[in-house]
Amino acid sequence: MKEIFKYKIFTFDGFTLNLATVIKIVIVFILVAVILKVIRFSIYKTRRFDEAKKFSIYTLTKYVIIVFSIIYGLNVIGFDISVLLAGSAALLVGFGLGMQNLFSDYISGIIILIDSTIEVGDIIEINGLICTVQQINLRTTTVYTREDTSIILPNTDLTRNQLINWTDSGTNARFEISIGVDYSSDVDQVIEIMLDLTSNFEQIKKEPQAFVRFKDFGDSSLDFSIFFWSDEIFRIEKIKSDYRIALFKAFTKHNIGIPFPQRVIHNVSIE
Repeated sequence: MKEIFKYKIFTFDGFTLNLATVIKIVIVFILVAVILKVIRFSIYKTRRFDEAKKFSIYTLTKYVIIVFSIIYGLNVIGFDISVLLAGSAALLVGFGLGMQNLFSDYISGIIILIDSTIEVGDIIEINGLICTVQQINLRTTTVYTREDTSIILPNTDLTRNQLINWTDSGTNARFEISIGVDYSSDVDQVIEIMLDLTSNFEQIKKEPQAFVRFKDFGDSSLDFSIFFWSDEIFRIEKIKSDYRIALFKAFTKHNIGIPFPQRVIHNVSIE
């Protein structure tokens, strides 16, 4: 039996790979797969953390176990990691300088997973792009936009740029819709109509209550804004559009005009 395990599968320049080593490596990878499944089951079973936090903990744990497993596997094969790193120190320095952006992405990914300022399911805004976080990996983060498109962002984009996390303080966020009406309009009636319309939309929260502000005396209009809260953050533009349509119809029904810029052109003929 010992002779079978010592059977040489591969030999090159003094390096020998025998059957026993291959079996050890296979056992290691099987154990790693089983351990990861057990850890994943244990983490996702607990109720102490939300789903996003569980994802972060499991992802970090998975990468740590995989790295140590690879190092152990190389030792089993016969590679001396310390000698390998020392002998290629100069190469690693040059490689590191050339790959610093890639390393920055990995470091940013670790920071995001540990810090948990961004979690899976969060709605974020970065460089004017509003999207939902689908997956956070060590190097990249996958997001889903309002245009139903998946985009893969380097993690440094999330840590270096100004970012708004719409869901960080809770599921509700405040939004604003502005409109201008004729100077001849009844101010109280305008405010009443704008507030009454919110009751037609289930997505607009009743608490906190929506409110209207008379913002300014415009050049050709009285300018109003309605402020309301909603938890439909990702699709809020659709809600705003529906509200504007309903508001336009209500103003038309009550003969409340919405002014628009007009220009008078004088044609002067020179004889």
